[in-house]
Amino acid sequence: MTSSWGSRASGLFSFSTLLRLICAGSLIIDARIHLKLAPAYDAIKSSALSQGELFRIEAGLAIVAALLILVVHKSATALIAAAVAGGGLVALLAYRYFDLGSFGPLPPMYEPVWYSDKTTTCIAQGIATVAALGLLLPPIRLLRRTESST
Repeated sequence: MTSSWGSRASGLFSFSTLLRLICAGSLIIDARIHLKLAPAYDAIKSSALSQGELFRIEAGLAIVAALLILVVHKSATALIAAAVAGGGLVALLAYRYFDLGSFGPLPPMYEPVWYSDKTTTCIAQGIATVAALGLLLPPIRLLRRTESST
């Protein structure tokens, strides 16, 4: 029997299992920090939402994505996890570096500083995004092999 990173026969910890655990753990870190910080951001509001509410939504999405990535081994769940983590990362970086003001239902969230929780969230979201996208690589390689053989 040959050992392969992606095969189930290679043992308890295949490469995809490791990526799933890394992704889920990083999403949980993201959720924990957003839930911790949410009350401090409740005062930043638009007519429809507060930044604290957006933090709670991000936390909820991260928890759901973490559970899905662990339980449902499909490419769609990897895409969901990548979208949640990557979307959070894009928002964090955009509002760190650009004053986008208030638009639509979103409050003004420009915060041009780094602090430990923001840095940790940024790293966790980046790791979760890369891990989730890494889960998509084997299916993409398989698809390319199938297409090239026809």
